[in-house]
Amino acid sequence: MPFFIIAGAVNAAIAVALGAFGAHALKERLSERYLAIWETAVQYQMFHALGLIAIGILMSSSLLGATTQLSWAGYLLLAGIIFFSGSLYILSLSGIGVLGAITPIGGVAFIVGWIMLIVAAVKYTQ
Repeated sequence: MPFFIIAGAVNAAIAVALGAFGAHALKERLSERYLAIWETAVQYQMFHALGLIAIGILMSSSLLGATTQLSWAGYLLLAGIIFFSGSLYILSLSGIGVLGAITPIGGVAFIVGWIMLIVAAVKYTQ
């Protein structure tokens, strides 16, 4: 499905831009702790952007078929990027610690998204 390829490519581009922004513009403005949190957000956004692209390719090529599980996997990875990386970006810039409570929601979305990809693959092999 082209949507996940586009969403993945957009998120990869954003991750590169935010990674460069963190390395150059924020390096002198954030503490080491918050800069490390920023870098974690960038890394997870990029990893999962690549996952979105892979899901889009799988759906487009019919390699695993355009299954419901693949759609769920893609939407969950996208939600994970928003909640996990998004909350970490905001936490890094604002220092508002309560935002850390949102981050695990994104982490769970990532995990369930990857599990849905596993389910799609297992279902295809049966």
